[in-house]
Parts: sequence; C-alpha cells; structure tokens
Amino acid sequence: MSSPSASGEQRVDVIVVGAGPAGLSAALLLGRARRSVVVFDDGTPRNRVSRASHGFLSRDGTSPRELLRISREQLACYPSVRLEQVRVVDAKQCEGGGFEVVTASGARWRARKLVLATGLVDQLPPVRGFEELYGRGVYSCPYCDGWELREQPLAVYGQCDARGGELALELTVWSRDVVLCTDGGSTLSQACSGRLERHGVRVRHDRISHVEGDESAEPSLRVVVFEHGPPLERRALFVHSNPREASDLALRAGCEAWSPTNIGVKRHGRAGPAGLFVIGDASRDVLQIAVAVGEGNEAAITVNCELMREDLR
Repeated sequence: MSSPSASGEQRVDVIVVGAGPAGLSAALLLGRARRSVVVFDDGTPRNRVSRASHGFLSRDGTSPRELLRISREQLACYPSVRLEQVRVVDAKQCEGGGFEVVTASGARWRARKLVLATGLVDQLPPVRGFEELYGRGVYSCPYCDGWELREQPLAVYGQCDARGGELALELTVWSRDVVLCTDGGSTLSQACSGRLERHGVRVRHDRISHVEGDESAEPSLRVVVFEHGPPLERRALFVHSNPREASDLALRAGCEAWSPTNIGVKRHGRAGPAGLFVIGDASRDVLQIAVAVGEGNEAAITVNCELMREDLR
C-alpha cells in the first residue's frame, strides 16, 4: 500500500513502469515479498497486434490479451500491489536516494527502487500494407510465428546481409520456398548472395508497390505487388522491425545511454544509478515472453534483497 508524503506525493517501496510480462512478473514476486508496489502502464503493449503468443511453456498459443487478463487476475491477490493505467512522463533520482516519477495526470510518486519494463516499439519499412497486415501476415519473429507457416511460400523484406539475407536463410528451417525481396535497394554481399543461391532462396530486386491481404484468410497476406514485373503470391512476409525504445525514462533516471545494444544492463537487471533496474525487451536481444518473465523474477529478488540489506543493518 502507498502512503502520501507531506508534499502530497505517494510513496512505495518499488515503482514498476510497464505492465507486460517482465513488469508484471516483477510486481508479482515483490507482492509475495510483501513489498508496496505501484505498476504504471499506458495500455499499448508491443504485442497487441499478435493473435497468439508462442514459446511460453504452459501458455503456448494463448492470446496476449488473455495472458494479460490471467496475469492481472493473479496479481489482484496481493493487496500491496497497485496498478495504475497512466503513462509515466518523467523520472529522476532523488537527493538522499530513491526515485521520483511523474505521470501524465501530474501525480508524483516516490520509491526506493525503480524498475523499468517499458519495452520497445516496432518501426516497419514504409511499404503500403505492412502496418495494416502486421501480426496478421507480416511478421518479425520466426520463433513466434514460423511453426504456423511451415512449408508455406514465404517472403522476406530486406536489402542487406544482416537484415535481409540472413533472415531469409534462417527461414529455410521452416520452409523451402523463400523469396527475398530487396525493394530495389540491394546491398547484399557477393558471399551472402552465393549462400542464398546455394540454399534455394530466390531474390527479387524489383521495387515493391504494396502488399495485399485477404481478410477471410489466416494469415491474411495474399500477394506482394511490384512496380514492375509479376506479383508474388505469398502466405506471409517476414521483416526486421527495427525496434526502438518505447520510453526515454532510463536516460531521465540517470542512465548514460539507452538502447537495447548499449544500455549496459548488468546482472539481475541493474542499470545506471543504484536502485534502477531495466528488464524485458528493452534490456536484451532475445525478445521472448519467457525471457521477460525470467528477467522480472530475477530483478524482483534482487530488489527485495537490496531492500532487506538496507532495512536490516
């Protein structure tokens, strides 16, 4: 439970920003440790376009919305954990220790520890139809969606080795009918082009006009349409989504750098100044629900141990 200070700000042991798998997992374990926790979330999870979540043992194929419902229902058993449906717009270190956050409604909250599970935002190439079909025929993760598309005709969007050629080669694990579409901007190396040819991956260099879908089908992608040349019928298209950080709160709270590759997250989610933790998609390269849940548990145990050391001197 929170307690108001003389200045009117609410005080808790731990503030968690982000109510996805990582943030809710941390809140659950902290609630079980009888810590007062507030969880803030703006209701825009990265996986909201997905029909089902995969690779999470015991919940494989469950929709993200249902996972969230189950998680919130279980969290409600712990009276010291509070969920607030509001965006956090600022965070800072406090003199004397701890952190203060400010919400979009102007409310101020202070905590001894701050856990950021703010996630990432996908940035798709500006091809007409990609946004509309994302999660329904245009995908970014073969481990999440490849099994359902096994042995189907697939396309890959990308111009370079790392974000085109390598993804196309990876998808040959799921299908032997893979076409790489470079959209008229290929920078593929000769070595990568040779590997693609050896493993049966065709390459279309024509510029893409748009992609079309079929609402009655699942997945809904039907065809890739080029500015010149015949259209390409495909069941799905994979693309590197070029994710960016969904929030700059880590910088505001004292981190020197903030990106999935250079934030410098240490063991157990520690990042930047003492008492700050970054977990979930924004902290690692392996963007999976099971990994995020594990990071939430790991950070929560570390947070509770730090609080105990501070209290039991």
